Amino acid sequence: MPKAMIAMSGGVDSSVAAHLMGQQGFDCVGATMKLLAGDGGCGGGRTCCSMDDALDAKAVARALGFPHYTLNFTGEFADAVIRRFADAYAAGRTPNPCIDCNRYIKFEGLLRRARALDCDVLATGHYARVEKSPGGRMLLCRAADGQKDQTYFLYTMTQEQLGVTRFPLGDLHKSQVREIAGSLGLPTAQKRDSQDICFVPDGDYAGFLEALRPGLCRPGPFVGEEGAVLGRHQGIARYTVGQRRGVGLPGPEPFYVSAVCAADNTVTVARESRLYHTRLTAGDINLIAVDRLTRPVRVMAKIRSAQAAQPALAEQTSPGELSVVFDTPQRAITPGQAVVLYDGGYVLGGGVIQSAGDAR
Repeated sequence: MPKAMIAMSGGVDSSVAAHLMGQQGFDCVGATMKLLAGDGGCGGGRTCCSMDDALDAKAVARALGFPHYTLNFTGEFADAVIRRFADAYAAGRTPNPCIDCNRYIKFEGLLRRARALDCDVLATGHYARVEKSPGGRMLLCRAADGQKDQTYFLYTMTQEQLGVTRFPLGDLHKSQVREIAGSLGLPTAQKRDSQDICFVPDGDYAGFLEALRPGLCRPGPFVGEEGAVLGRHQGIARYTVGQRRGVGLPGPEPFYVSAVCAADNTVTVARESRLYHTRLTAGDINLIAVDRLTRPVRVMAKIRSAQAAQPALAEQTSPGELSVVFDTPQRAITPGQAVVLYDGGYVLGGGVIQSAGDAR
């Protein structure tokens, strides 16, 4: 019988994923990752990875009749996710730590543990699908539930990882998942979805960074696009491109953050109309559907997870870099965030946004 490790967060999605893998004939073993010291720093927030979540996962595994382990990833998580989060803000960028967690912890670290336990596959509760192309290439495909689709967060997956990963919820809608959990009497059936970043449960990124890297929160100048000093900001970690709240500068129209520069500790502000650009460059790219883009291709591109994909032309300008030109200007293209490219129902690839501008 093939053996599957189930990544169990203690929520309803991974609980139902575990049940479905058992239904498919797998010998299951549950694994919950301990990512933070102590109880997980939940602090009452709707996050994941707390001690209560691990206990919920263990209760589900018991109800479904398979063993469950809590695996310590605190060191790996601190280095690969929290450190990178702080480094990005120190560079004036706005990171997406959930993508880093998937890349370095779930589909690298946890998959390594799965192999050590002689598991054939790793299954998670992500809303996504994997298919094999006629040529044998593994494809990451959108989930049936477009509102829950999580492929944006999974674009860093490799061919090897996709080949041994299962997403049992890919063909289901969230309402169906809750119905299955309820019919089984699982203790997580009505549990609310986790929100916020697990290591910043109260959403106060600046406060977290101030404790971790005090220099990121030292005051500095707000400057206009021509370089004139317009006021004082409260630390670059408190600002991201497109932000209005917390700027508070006087004028006939509100100012928005248009750039953050760590080198001189400045925050550039502008009128909202100046936030729209048609072109971006992205680095640290990962292509899934092809090895490389040999010519410019028409794609649908997302610059944030909740955004509807937008029509664009993508070109690979070097082994590690993409240029994406949108048909219409996009608001607040933010360095540090991800751009993910879609071709129909599957993910072509993506990368980390480096800069924004306008097509010449």
